[in-house]
Amino acid sequence: MAENARGNHRGALHPDHGLNETILFWGCFLALIATAFGFVIRSQIIGDWEVQFNLSETEKGHILGVGLWPFAVSIVLFSLIIDKVGYGKAMVFAFICHITSAIMTITAKNYDMLYWGTFIVALGNGTVEAVINPVVATMFPREKTKWLSILHAGWPGGLVFGGMLAIYLGDISWQYKVALIFLPTIGYGLVMLGRHFPVQERVAAGVSYLDMLKEAGVISALVIVALMVREVGTFFSVPNWGQIAAIVVIIGAYGAYVRSPGRPMFIFLILVMIPLATTELGTDTWITDLMTPVMTEMSLHPGWVLVYTSFIMMVLRFCAGSIVHRISPLGLLAVSATIAAVGLVFLSKAAGIGILAAATIYAFGKTFFWPTMLAVVSEQFPKGGALTINLIAGVGMLGVGIVGSVFLGYIQDSAIDKKLMAHDAALHAKLTSDRTGIFGDYRAVDQEKLAQSTEDEKGVVKTIAGEAKKGALATVAVFPVIMLVCYLILIAYFRSIGGYKAVHLTTVEGE
Repeated sequence: MAENARGNHRGALHPDHGLNETILFWGCFLALIATAFGFVIRSQIIGDWEVQFNLSETEKGHILGVGLWPFAVSIVLFSLIIDKVGYGKAMVFAFICHITSAIMTITAKNYDMLYWGTFIVALGNGTVEAVINPVVATMFPREKTKWLSILHAGWPGGLVFGGMLAIYLGDISWQYKVALIFLPTIGYGLVMLGRHFPVQERVAAGVSYLDMLKEAGVISALVIVALMVREVGTFFSVPNWGQIAAIVVIIGAYGAYVRSPGRPMFIFLILVMIPLATTELGTDTWITDLMTPVMTEMSLHPGWVLVYTSFIMMVLRFCAGSIVHRISPLGLLAVSATIAAVGLVFLSKAAGIGILAAATIYAFGKTFFWPTMLAVVSEQFPKGGALTINLIAGVGMLGVGIVGSVFLGYIQDSAIDKKLMAHDAALHAKLTSDRTGIFGDYRAVDQEKLAQSTEDEKGVVKTIAGEAKKGALATVAVFPVIMLVCYLILIAYFRSIGGYKAVHLTTVEGE
């Protein structure tokens, strides 16, 4: 793996970086846009899949969730070996995943094909982030929050452009909308050809592989392994004792080698990342579907809510430099959590033009969550190299993919079940059926039965479902409140030791 070319070449991104690094940065940016295309298009066509494949709200949650949690599998595995394998080879794997997934999804004939096609794209997405996060953190060691925020403007940028393209295609078959992912995928594949990647700062500083693992430690590994085994075990119907045995074996082997519980603050941040990811990605995954009833009443495409909030995120992340100079990363996270909580509650109750105001508040709140958390981890645990910065992202994706997205679907199904039973027990018995999910047995509206019901019965279900969908947003607001408390605890801790300061490593050459 070659080192960076240095020099002030024309067109350089930064005075300390050459043309190769400038092109590399924008290649990383474009790859992130590709991951966002798949996300936003899936959120817009999930309703089409519901009708065509007779999916319950919880089953939709499983598909939306599998678009997230396998991300953690690839990001964690590649983080363990990426300094040996090389960033370039990892990007080839991501490219293959994106192309394969698109073809598999377009040709899907049933729920299982949708599930596995979504699983593969999530593997590719995780590999992309396994590369781009440590690469950009290494290129800008003194301005990590700023440049990681600019890099992650590619995510909302992809949501904006992918979402707009999907909306303007109108009622065309959903397969054509899925095919849009080929555009940014081929783009980043071409841009990445021939690029030289930097030596990660942990490697350059001579920090050993074992010391990297010790930064994360056994407890952090237990969190992510338990989440991964739980999801995989549930899908393959592995009994609980088998899942527990797998967790014990994996963590036992890891612990015997590492012999470190991990840094306490890192473990704390790992746990905070779960509600953070649910607040941002969990809500974004569902936002189009959740806002469909009220947006339809206004004769507007529900996808515009996600496009609008993503546009605000994109602009603000490009302006991150001026913001992070005025407020510490933890202060920024605390303010963001407060604004996000207010925005979600407002969004759950807003109607008419009020939806625009509520969506604006929510967008401001969620903008800096993800890149700032990555920056805090990279600044406080640089010895963790690619592992710690990517592990925090992996746990976030696992949390929202396994618990967050499914939870949002489950609370909708539960609310609809209770309201429909209270409204008309006979109608409830006629239109619902038993289902089983990660939260146990439940009853949900059967789409095939609903399709054969009368228009009056459909109207009742539509009204009740609309109320349940908006109510779900208010439930999500508890997550940023939890995050706010956690950030205030961290702010108090750093003030007790003299204030928040980034930790910098010295390279082997003494730079």
